[in-house]
Amino acid sequence: MAATEPFRDDPGLAGAAPSEPGGLLDVLSVAAVVLGPEGRIRLWSPEAENLFGYGAEEALGRSAAHLLVHEEHLEQVLKLFAQVMAGGGSWAGVFPIRHKDGSTRLVEFRNMRLEDEQQNFYALGLATDQATLRQVERDLALSTRLVSQSPIGLGVLDTDLRYITVNPAEERMNGVPAAEHVGRHAHEVLPFLDESFESAMREVLATGIPVLDQYTAGRTPADPDNDHAWSVSFYRLEAPNGKVLGVATSSVDVTERHRAVEEQRRAALTLQRSLLPHTPPERPGLEVAVRYRPAQATIEIGGDWFDVIPLNGDKTALVVGDVMGSGVGAAATMGQLRTATRTLADLDLDPTQVLHHLDRATDGLDTIATCVYAVYDPHTAQCWVSLAGHLPPVLLHADGKRELLDLPTGAPLGGCGVRFHTTRLDIEPGDQLVLYTDGLVETRDQPIDERLDALLDVLDDPGRSLDETCDLLLQTLRHPGHHDDVALLIARAGP
Repeated sequence: MAATEPFRDDPGLAGAAPSEPGGLLDVLSVAAVVLGPEGRIRLWSPEAENLFGYGAEEALGRSAAHLLVHEEHLEQVLKLFAQVMAGGGSWAGVFPIRHKDGSTRLVEFRNMRLEDEQQNFYALGLATDQATLRQVERDLALSTRLVSQSPIGLGVLDTDLRYITVNPAEERMNGVPAAEHVGRHAHEVLPFLDESFESAMREVLATGIPVLDQYTAGRTPADPDNDHAWSVSFYRLEAPNGKVLGVATSSVDVTERHRAVEEQRRAALTLQRSLLPHTPPERPGLEVAVRYRPAQATIEIGGDWFDVIPLNGDKTALVVGDVMGSGVGAAATMGQLRTATRTLADLDLDPTQVLHHLDRATDGLDTIATCVYAVYDPHTAQCWVSLAGHLPPVLLHADGKRELLDLPTGAPLGGCGVRFHTTRLDIEPGDQLVLYTDGLVETRDQPIDERLDALLDVLDDPGRSLDETCDLLLQTLRHPGHHDDVALLIARAGP
Protein backbone atom coordinates (compact mmCIF):
# COMPACT_ATOMS: atom_id res chain seq x y z
CA MET A 1 0.00 0.00 0.00
CA ALA A 2 1.37 3.39 -0.93
CA ALA A 3 2.22 5.80 1.86
CA THR A 4 -0.49 8.20 0.75
CA GLU A 5 -3.18 5.56 0.29
CA PRO A 6 -5.93 5.76 2.93
CA PHE A 7 -6.88 2.71 4.94
CA ARG A 8 -10.07 1.00 3.83
CA ASP A 9 -13.29 0.58 5.76
CA ASP A 10 -11.84 -1.35 8.70
CA PRO A 11 -13.46 -0.13 11.94
CA GLY A 12 -10.29 -1.04 13.80
CA LEU A 13 -8.37 1.44 11.69
CA ALA A 14 -10.81 4.33 11.94
CA GLY A 15 -8.97 7.61 11.55
CA ALA A 16 -5.76 5.96 10.32
CA ALA A 17 -6.00 7.50 6.85
CA PRO A 18 -3.58 10.35 6.11
CA SER A 19 -4.92 13.86 6.67
CA GLU A 20 -4.91 16.52 4.02
CA PRO A 21 -3.30 19.88 4.86
CA GLY A 22 -5.46 22.61 6.29
CA GLY A 23 -6.58 20.97 9.53
CA LEU A 24 -6.48 22.49 13.00
CA LEU A 25 -2.92 21.32 13.72
CA ASP A 26 -1.78 22.95 10.48
CA VAL A 27 -3.52 26.18 11.43
CA LEU A 28 -1.79 26.19 14.83
CA SER A 29 1.55 25.09 13.29
CA VAL A 30 2.60 23.36 16.52
CA ALA A 31 6.37 23.25 16.95
CA ALA A 32 8.05 20.28 18.65
CA VAL A 33 11.44 20.52 20.45
CA VAL A 34 13.17 17.77 22.45
CA LEU A 35 15.81 18.70 25.04
CA GLY A 36 18.36 16.45 26.67
CA PRO A 37 18.81 16.34 30.48
CA GLU A 38 21.33 19.17 30.27
CA GLY A 39 18.85 21.37 28.42
CA ARG A 40 20.47 21.15 24.99
CA ILE A 41 18.35 20.80 21.87
CA ARG A 42 18.31 17.22 20.56
CA LEU A 43 15.38 17.39 18.09
CA TRP A 44 14.03 20.40 16.19
CA SER A 45 10.94 20.31 13.96
CA PRO A 46 10.40 22.43 10.81
CA GLU A 47 7.56 24.18 12.65
CA ALA A 48 10.10 25.20 15.33
CA GLU A 49 12.12 26.93 12.64
CA ASN A 50 8.98 28.79 11.48
CA LEU A 51 8.12 29.79 15.05
CA PHE A 52 11.55 30.73 16.42
CA GLY A 53 13.40 31.61 13.23
CA TYR A 54 16.38 29.26 13.71
CA GLY A 55 17.12 26.42 11.33
CA ALA A 56 17.94 22.95 12.63
CA GLU A 57 21.65 23.42 11.96
CA GLU A 58 21.58 26.56 14.12
CA ALA A 59 19.59 25.09 16.98
CA LEU A 60 20.67 21.46 17.44
CA GLY A 61 23.18 20.98 20.26
CA ARG A 62 22.68 24.43 21.73
CA SER A 63 21.13 25.32 25.08
CA ALA A 64 17.51 26.11 24.49
CA ALA A 65 17.41 28.58 27.37
CA HIS A 66 20.37 30.61 26.10
CA LEU A 67 19.16 30.47 22.51
CA LEU A 68 15.53 31.46 23.05
CA VAL A 69 15.20 33.18 26.44
CA HIS A 70 16.02 36.75 27.37
CA GLU A 71 18.58 37.17 30.17
CA GLU A 72 16.04 38.47 32.67
CA HIS A 73 13.92 35.33 32.30
CA LEU A 74 16.76 32.81 32.26
CA GLU A 75 16.72 31.88 35.95
CA GLN A 76 12.95 31.28 35.91
CA VAL A 77 13.15 29.09 32.82
CA LEU A 78 15.98 26.95 34.19
CA LYS A 79 14.01 26.43 37.39
CA LEU A 80 10.90 25.30 35.48
CA PHE A 81 13.03 22.97 33.34
CA ALA A 82 14.55 21.39 36.41
CA GLN A 83 11.10 20.80 37.91
CA VAL A 84 9.88 19.03 34.78
CA MET A 85 13.01 16.87 34.53
CA ALA A 86 12.74 15.97 38.21
CA GLY A 87 9.28 14.55 37.63
CA GLY A 88 7.44 17.53 39.00
CA GLY A 89 4.78 17.22 36.31
CA SER A 90 4.12 19.00 33.07
CA TRP A 91 4.19 22.75 32.73
CA ALA A 92 1.97 24.87 30.52
CA GLY A 93 1.84 28.57 30.02
CA VAL A 94 2.75 31.60 27.96
CA PHE A 95 6.32 32.79 27.83
CA PRO A 96 8.14 35.56 25.93
CA ILE A 97 10.83 34.13 23.67
CA ARG A 98 13.57 35.76 21.66
CA HIS A 99 13.15 35.29 17.92
CA LYS A 100 16.16 35.06 15.65
CA ASP A 101 15.31 38.49 14.21
CA GLY A 102 15.68 40.00 17.71
CA SER A 103 11.98 40.54 18.35
CA THR A 104 10.14 39.19 21.38
CA ARG A 105 7.13 36.96 20.81
CA LEU A 106 4.64 35.41 23.19
CA VAL A 107 4.53 31.64 22.76
CA GLU A 108 2.13 29.13 24.30
CA PHE A 109 4.14 26.16 25.70
CA ARG A 110 3.32 22.64 26.85
CA ASN A 111 6.34 20.93 28.46
CA MET A 112 6.56 17.34 29.70
CA ARG A 113 9.17 14.75 30.62
CA LEU A 114 9.94 11.81 28.33
CA GLU A 115 11.71 8.56 29.23
CA ASP A 116 13.43 6.09 26.90
CA GLU A 117 14.22 2.36 27.29
CA GLN A 118 17.47 3.10 29.16
CA GLN A 119 15.55 5.28 31.63
CA ASN A 120 17.13 8.41 30.24
CA PHE A 121 14.99 11.52 30.58
CA TYR A 122 14.24 14.19 28.01
CA ALA A 123 11.98 17.23 27.88
CA LEU A 124 9.40 17.61 25.11
CA GLY A 125 8.28 21.10 24.39
CA LEU A 126 5.23 21.81 22.23
CA ALA A 127 4.78 25.43 21.26
CA THR A 128 2.61 27.63 19.12
CA ASP A 129 2.20 31.33 18.55
CA GLN A 130 -0.02 32.72 21.27
CA ALA A 131 -1.84 35.19 19.03
CA THR A 132 -2.75 32.40 16.60
CA LEU A 133 -3.89 30.13 19.43
CA ARG A 134 -6.00 32.84 21.04
CA GLN A 135 -7.63 33.64 17.69
CA VAL A 136 -8.52 29.97 17.19
CA GLU A 137 -9.85 29.78 20.76
CA ARG A 138 -11.96 32.91 20.21
CA ASP A 139 -13.30 31.56 16.94
CA LEU A 140 -14.19 28.24 18.53
CA ALA A 141 -15.78 29.87 21.55
CA LEU A 142 -17.76 32.26 19.37
CA SER A 143 -18.88 29.41 17.10
CA THR A 144 -19.89 27.32 20.09
CA ARG A 145 -21.93 30.15 21.58
CA LEU A 146 -23.55 31.01 18.27
CA VAL A 147 -24.57 27.41 17.76
CA SER A 148 -25.71 26.69 21.30
CA GLN A 149 -27.55 29.98 21.84
CA SER A 150 -29.07 30.37 18.38
CA PRO A 151 -32.89 30.30 18.27
CA ILE A 152 -32.53 28.72 14.82
CA GLY A 153 -32.25 24.95 14.74
CA LEU A 154 -28.83 23.90 13.48
CA GLY A 155 -27.62 20.43 12.56
CA VAL A 156 -24.48 18.97 11.02
CA LEU A 157 -24.50 15.74 9.02
CA ASP A 158 -21.52 13.83 7.64
CA THR A 159 -20.98 12.87 4.01
CA ASP A 160 -23.21 9.81 4.53
CA LEU A 161 -25.93 12.24 5.68
CA ARG A 162 -25.91 10.94 9.24
CA TYR A 163 -26.20 13.43 12.07
CA ILE A 164 -22.98 14.45 13.82
CA THR A 165 -24.50 17.05 16.11
CA VAL A 166 -27.52 19.31 16.61
CA ASN A 167 -27.87 22.43 18.71
CA PRO A 168 -30.39 22.83 21.57
CA ALA A 169 -32.89 24.67 19.35
CA GLU A 170 -32.97 21.79 16.85
CA GLU A 171 -33.25 19.35 19.73
CA ARG A 172 -36.30 21.21 21.07
CA MET A 173 -37.94 21.51 17.64
CA ASN A 174 -37.62 17.82 16.92
CA GLY A 175 -38.44 16.63 20.41
CA VAL A 176 -35.57 14.15 20.15
CA PRO A 177 -32.48 14.30 22.41
CA ALA A 178 -29.28 15.34 20.67
CA ALA A 179 -27.66 11.99 21.45
CA GLU A 180 -30.46 10.18 19.61
CA HIS A 181 -29.73 12.18 16.46
CA VAL A 182 -26.07 11.16 16.25
CA GLY A 183 -25.33 8.48 13.69
CA ARG A 184 -28.86 8.44 12.27
CA HIS A 185 -30.32 9.72 9.01
CA ALA A 186 -32.82 12.57 9.09
CA HIS A 187 -35.75 10.31 8.13
CA GLU A 188 -34.85 7.96 10.99
CA VAL A 189 -35.17 10.81 13.48
CA LEU A 190 -38.19 12.42 11.79
CA PRO A 191 -40.13 9.78 9.81
CA PHE A 192 -42.60 12.32 8.40
CA LEU A 193 -39.93 13.96 6.22
CA ASP A 194 -40.46 13.68 2.49
CA GLU A 195 -37.80 11.94 0.39
CA SER A 196 -37.06 15.29 -1.25
CA PHE A 197 -35.53 16.43 2.05
CA GLU A 198 -32.57 14.06 1.82
CA SER A 199 -32.47 14.38 -1.98
CA ALA A 200 -31.86 18.10 -1.54
CA MET A 201 -29.03 17.41 0.89
CA ARG A 202 -27.40 14.98 -1.54
CA GLU A 203 -27.59 17.61 -4.26
CA VAL A 204 -25.99 20.19 -1.97
CA LEU A 205 -23.29 17.69 -1.01
CA ALA A 206 -22.53 16.99 -4.68
CA THR A 207 -22.67 20.53 -6.07
CA GLY A 208 -21.95 22.85 -3.16
CA ILE A 209 -24.94 25.00 -4.17
CA PRO A 210 -27.05 25.84 -1.10
CA VAL A 211 -30.78 25.12 -0.97
CA LEU A 212 -32.69 27.86 0.81
CA ASP A 213 -36.12 27.85 2.46
CA GLN A 214 -37.25 24.34 1.64
CA TYR A 215 -40.68 24.03 3.21
CA THR A 216 -41.69 20.96 5.21
CA ALA A 217 -44.49 20.17 7.63
CA GLY A 218 -45.42 17.33 9.92
CA ARG A 219 -45.64 16.15 13.52
CA THR A 220 -42.67 15.51 15.80
CA PRO A 221 -42.27 13.87 19.20
CA ALA A 222 -42.09 17.39 20.61
CA ASP A 223 -45.79 17.91 19.76
CA PRO A 224 -47.24 14.70 18.29
CA ASP A 225 -50.84 15.97 18.29
CA ASN A 226 -50.36 19.05 16.13
CA ASP A 227 -48.89 19.86 12.73
CA HIS A 228 -45.84 22.11 12.62
CA ALA A 229 -44.00 23.68 9.71
CA TRP A 230 -40.39 24.63 9.14
CA SER A 231 -38.36 26.54 6.61
CA VAL A 232 -35.13 24.55 6.19
CA SER A 233 -31.92 25.53 4.40
CA PHE A 234 -28.94 23.33 3.51
CA TYR A 235 -25.35 24.26 2.78
CA ARG A 236 -22.16 22.27 2.32
CA LEU A 237 -19.46 22.36 4.99
CA GLU A 238 -15.86 22.43 3.81
CA ALA A 239 -12.51 22.42 5.62
CA PRO A 240 -10.03 25.27 4.95
CA ASN A 241 -8.32 22.97 2.45
CA GLY A 242 -11.60 22.49 0.55
CA LYS A 243 -12.26 18.95 1.79
CA VAL A 244 -16.01 18.29 2.01
CA LEU A 245 -16.99 17.55 5.60
CA GLY A 246 -20.75 17.18 5.23
CA VAL A 247 -23.94 19.21 5.17
CA ALA A 248 -25.29 21.73 7.67
CA THR A 249 -28.98 22.45 8.11
CA SER A 250 -30.70 25.49 9.56
CA SER A 251 -34.38 25.27 10.51
CA VAL A 252 -36.81 28.03 11.40
CA ASP A 253 -40.18 27.18 12.92
CA VAL A 254 -42.83 28.87 10.76
CA THR A 255 -45.81 27.09 12.27
CA GLU A 256 -47.79 30.22 13.08
CA ARG A 257 -47.36 31.56 9.56
CA HIS A 258 -48.20 28.12 8.18
CA ARG A 259 -51.42 27.95 10.18
CA ALA A 260 -52.45 31.47 9.15
CA VAL A 261 -51.82 30.74 5.49
CA GLU A 262 -53.58 27.38 5.72
CA GLU A 263 -56.59 29.17 7.16
CA GLN A 264 -56.51 31.61 4.27
CA ARG A 265 -56.16 28.70 1.86
CA ARG A 266 -59.16 26.93 3.36
CA ALA A 267 -61.20 30.12 3.09
CA ALA A 268 -60.21 30.60 -0.55
CA LEU A 269 -60.88 26.95 -1.37
CA THR A 270 -64.27 27.11 0.31
CA LEU A 271 -65.08 30.26 -1.64
CA GLN A 272 -63.97 28.73 -4.92
CA ARG A 273 -65.83 25.47 -4.43
CA SER A 274 -68.95 27.35 -3.46
CA LEU A 275 -68.77 29.17 -6.79
CA LEU A 276 -68.29 26.04 -8.90
CA PRO A 277 -71.16 23.70 -9.78
CA HIS A 278 -70.95 20.55 -7.68
CA THR A 279 -72.63 18.36 -10.29
CA PRO A 280 -73.06 19.44 -13.89
CA PRO A 281 -76.72 19.63 -14.92
CA GLU A 282 -78.10 16.99 -17.26
CA ARG A 283 -78.36 18.39 -20.75
CA PRO A 284 -80.22 17.10 -23.85
CA GLY A 285 -77.92 15.16 -26.16
CA LEU A 286 -74.87 15.76 -24.01
CA GLU A 287 -73.04 13.86 -21.27
CA VAL A 288 -70.68 15.96 -19.11
CA ALA A 289 -68.03 15.21 -16.45
CA VAL A 290 -65.98 17.82 -14.58
CA ARG A 291 -63.09 17.96 -12.12
CA TYR A 292 -61.36 20.65 -10.10
CA ARG A 293 -58.05 20.01 -8.28
CA PRO A 294 -56.23 22.68 -6.24
CA ALA A 295 -52.46 22.99 -6.42
CA GLN A 296 -50.58 20.54 -4.21
CA ALA A 297 -47.19 22.23 -3.82
CA THR A 298 -48.35 25.70 -2.87
CA ILE A 299 -50.20 27.10 0.10
CA GLU A 300 -52.64 29.03 -2.08
CA ILE A 301 -55.23 28.10 -4.69
CA GLY A 302 -55.72 29.60 -8.12
CA GLY A 303 -58.62 30.98 -10.08
CA ASP A 304 -59.47 28.09 -12.40
CA TRP A 305 -63.13 27.44 -13.09
CA PHE A 306 -65.54 25.47 -15.25
CA ASP A 307 -69.23 25.83 -15.96
CA VAL A 308 -72.06 24.09 -17.78
CA ILE A 309 -74.81 26.59 -18.67
CA PRO A 310 -78.26 25.64 -20.06
CA LEU A 311 -79.30 27.78 -23.03
CA ASN A 312 -82.48 28.14 -25.05
CA GLY A 313 -83.35 25.51 -27.63
CA ASP A 314 -81.61 22.69 -25.68
CA LYS A 315 -78.24 24.26 -26.39
CA THR A 316 -75.46 24.13 -23.75
CA ALA A 317 -72.58 26.50 -23.06
CA LEU A 318 -69.36 24.83 -21.91
CA VAL A 319 -66.83 27.09 -20.18
CA VAL A 320 -63.35 26.61 -18.74
CA GLY A 321 -61.26 29.56 -17.57
CA ASP A 322 -58.15 30.46 -15.59
CA VAL A 323 -57.60 33.69 -13.66
CA MET A 324 -53.94 34.54 -13.25
CA GLY A 325 -52.69 34.68 -9.67
CA SER A 326 -53.70 32.80 -6.55
CA GLY A 327 -55.44 33.12 -3.22
CA VAL A 328 -58.71 34.70 -2.19
CA GLY A 329 -58.31 37.51 -4.74
CA ALA A 330 -58.05 35.08 -7.66
CA ALA A 331 -60.99 33.05 -6.37
CA ALA A 332 -63.11 36.19 -6.00
CA THR A 333 -62.21 37.37 -9.51
CA MET A 334 -63.08 33.93 -10.83
CA GLY A 335 -66.49 34.24 -9.17
CA GLN A 336 -67.10 37.59 -10.85
CA LEU A 337 -66.13 36.26 -14.27
CA ARG A 338 -68.28 33.15 -13.85
CA THR A 339 -71.28 35.30 -12.90
CA ALA A 340 -70.66 37.64 -15.83
CA THR A 341 -70.32 34.67 -18.20
CA ARG A 342 -73.63 33.20 -17.04
CA THR A 343 -75.34 36.56 -17.48
CA LEU A 344 -74.00 36.95 -21.00
CA ALA A 345 -74.87 33.34 -21.85
CA ASP A 346 -78.52 34.02 -20.99
CA LEU A 347 -78.54 36.58 -23.80
CA ASP A 348 -77.84 33.75 -26.27
CA LEU A 349 -74.85 35.59 -27.72
CA ASP A 350 -72.29 34.21 -30.13
CA PRO A 351 -69.13 32.98 -28.30
CA THR A 352 -67.15 35.81 -29.87
CA GLN A 353 -69.54 38.38 -28.41
CA VAL A 354 -69.46 36.72 -24.99
CA LEU A 355 -65.66 36.94 -24.88
CA HIS A 356 -65.75 40.52 -26.15
CA HIS A 357 -68.02 41.58 -23.28
CA LEU A 358 -65.96 39.60 -20.75
CA ASP A 359 -62.85 41.34 -22.00
CA ARG A 360 -64.48 44.69 -21.35
CA ALA A 361 -65.66 43.51 -17.92
CA THR A 362 -62.10 42.63 -16.86
CA ASP A 363 -60.85 46.10 -17.75
CA GLY A 364 -61.40 47.30 -14.17
CA LEU A 365 -60.38 44.10 -12.36
CA ASP A 366 -56.60 44.61 -12.64
CA THR A 367 -56.13 41.01 -13.73
CA ILE A 368 -55.97 38.82 -16.79
CA ALA A 369 -57.63 35.50 -17.49
CA THR A 370 -57.79 32.92 -20.23
CA CYS A 371 -61.02 31.27 -21.28
CA VAL A 372 -62.55 28.80 -23.72
CA TYR A 373 -66.27 29.26 -24.44
CA ALA A 374 -68.17 26.67 -26.47
CA VAL A 375 -71.86 26.30 -27.38
CA TYR A 376 -73.24 22.90 -28.42
CA ASP A 377 -76.54 22.45 -30.24
CA PRO A 378 -77.78 18.82 -30.14
CA HIS A 379 -80.34 19.47 -32.89
CA THR A 380 -77.76 20.51 -35.47
CA ALA A 381 -74.91 18.42 -33.99
CA GLN A 382 -72.70 21.49 -34.20
CA CYS A 383 -70.46 23.26 -31.68
CA TRP A 384 -69.19 26.85 -31.84
CA VAL A 385 -65.91 27.50 -29.98
CA SER A 386 -63.98 30.66 -29.19
CA LEU A 387 -60.68 31.08 -27.30
CA ALA A 388 -59.32 33.95 -25.23
CA GLY A 389 -55.62 33.13 -24.93
CA HIS A 390 -56.49 29.61 -23.79
CA LEU A 391 -54.94 26.27 -24.68
CA PRO A 392 -56.81 24.52 -27.53
CA PRO A 393 -59.46 21.88 -26.74
CA VAL A 394 -59.06 18.27 -27.81
CA LEU A 395 -61.67 16.56 -29.97
CA LEU A 396 -61.74 12.79 -29.37
CA HIS A 397 -63.77 11.16 -32.13
CA ALA A 398 -65.93 8.12 -31.54
CA ASP A 399 -63.64 6.08 -33.83
CA GLY A 400 -60.60 6.86 -31.60
CA LYS A 401 -59.09 9.61 -33.73
CA ARG A 402 -57.68 12.43 -31.58
CA GLU A 403 -56.97 15.97 -32.64
CA LEU A 404 -55.76 19.08 -30.91
CA LEU A 405 -58.06 21.68 -32.46
CA ASP A 406 -56.28 24.29 -34.52
CA LEU A 407 -58.27 27.39 -33.48
CA PRO A 408 -57.46 31.11 -33.42
CA THR A 409 -55.95 31.58 -29.96
CA GLY A 410 -57.04 35.16 -29.37
CA ALA A 411 -55.68 37.19 -26.45
CA PRO A 412 -56.31 36.74 -22.73
CA LEU A 413 -59.16 38.67 -21.14
CA GLY A 414 -57.91 41.86 -19.60
CA GLY A 415 -59.39 44.89 -21.31
CA CYS A 416 -57.14 44.62 -24.37
CA GLY A 417 -59.97 45.26 -26.83
CA VAL A 418 -58.77 42.61 -29.29
CA ARG A 419 -61.02 40.71 -31.68
CA PHE A 420 -62.04 37.13 -30.96
CA HIS A 421 -63.00 34.45 -33.47
CA THR A 422 -65.54 31.65 -33.43
CA THR A 423 -64.99 28.29 -35.12
CA ARG A 424 -67.78 25.86 -36.01
CA LEU A 425 -67.25 22.15 -35.40
CA ASP A 426 -69.36 19.28 -36.69
CA ILE A 427 -69.89 16.82 -33.85
CA GLU A 428 -70.75 13.18 -34.44
CA PRO A 429 -72.48 10.96 -31.87
CA GLY A 430 -69.90 9.71 -29.35
CA ASP A 431 -67.42 12.50 -30.07
CA GLN A 432 -65.89 14.09 -26.97
CA LEU A 433 -64.73 17.66 -26.43
CA VAL A 434 -62.02 17.99 -23.77
CA LEU A 435 -61.57 21.43 -22.17
CA TYR A 436 -58.87 22.03 -19.52
CA THR A 437 -56.68 24.64 -17.88
CA ASP A 438 -52.91 24.81 -18.23
CA GLY A 439 -52.32 23.19 -14.84
CA LEU A 440 -53.15 19.84 -16.44
CA VAL A 441 -50.35 19.94 -18.99
CA GLU A 442 -47.78 22.60 -18.15
CA THR A 443 -44.63 21.70 -16.19
CA ARG A 444 -41.42 23.52 -15.40
CA ASP A 445 -39.11 21.11 -17.18
CA GLN A 446 -40.92 19.89 -20.32
CA PRO A 447 -41.89 21.69 -23.54
CA ILE A 448 -45.62 22.33 -23.88
CA ASP A 449 -45.74 20.45 -27.19
CA GLU A 450 -44.53 17.28 -25.46
CA ARG A 451 -47.13 17.69 -22.75
CA LEU A 452 -49.95 18.19 -25.24
CA ASP A 453 -48.81 15.04 -27.04
CA ALA A 454 -48.95 13.23 -23.69
CA LEU A 455 -52.52 14.49 -23.25
CA LEU A 456 -53.50 13.01 -26.62
CA ASP A 457 -51.81 9.72 -25.69
CA VAL A 458 -53.96 9.33 -22.58
CA LEU A 459 -57.15 9.84 -24.60
CA ASP A 460 -56.87 6.39 -26.15
CA ASP A 461 -60.33 4.94 -25.46
CA PRO A 462 -63.46 6.82 -26.57
CA GLY A 463 -65.59 4.12 -24.94
CA ARG A 464 -64.26 4.78 -21.46
CA SER A 465 -66.65 6.55 -19.09
CA LEU A 466 -66.12 10.30 -18.80
CA ASP A 467 -65.48 10.09 -15.06
CA GLU A 468 -62.83 7.42 -15.63
CA THR A 469 -61.22 9.56 -18.33
CA CYS A 470 -61.14 12.61 -16.03
CA ASP A 471 -59.49 10.62 -13.25
CA LEU A 472 -57.02 9.00 -15.65
CA LEU A 473 -55.96 12.38 -17.05
CA LEU A 474 -55.34 13.75 -13.57
CA GLN A 475 -53.47 10.66 -12.40
CA THR A 476 -51.29 10.44 -15.51
CA LEU A 477 -50.51 14.07 -16.30
CA ARG A 478 -50.60 15.75 -12.93
CA HIS A 479 -47.31 15.32 -11.09
CA PRO A 480 -47.08 15.01 -7.27
CA GLY A 481 -46.40 18.39 -5.73
CA HIS A 482 -47.96 20.24 -8.67
CA HIS A 483 -47.75 24.05 -8.47
CA ASP A 484 -50.94 24.91 -10.34
CA ASP A 485 -54.60 24.04 -9.98
CA VAL A 486 -56.61 22.28 -12.68
CA ALA A 487 -60.11 22.63 -14.08
CA LEU A 488 -61.21 19.88 -16.46
CA LEU A 489 -64.44 19.42 -18.43
CA ILE A 490 -65.25 16.59 -20.87
CA ALA A 491 -68.49 16.57 -22.89
CA ARG A 492 -69.66 13.68 -25.09
CA ALA A 493 -72.36 14.03 -27.74
CA GLY A 494 -75.25 11.64 -27.51
CA PRO A 495 -76.87 9.72 -30.35
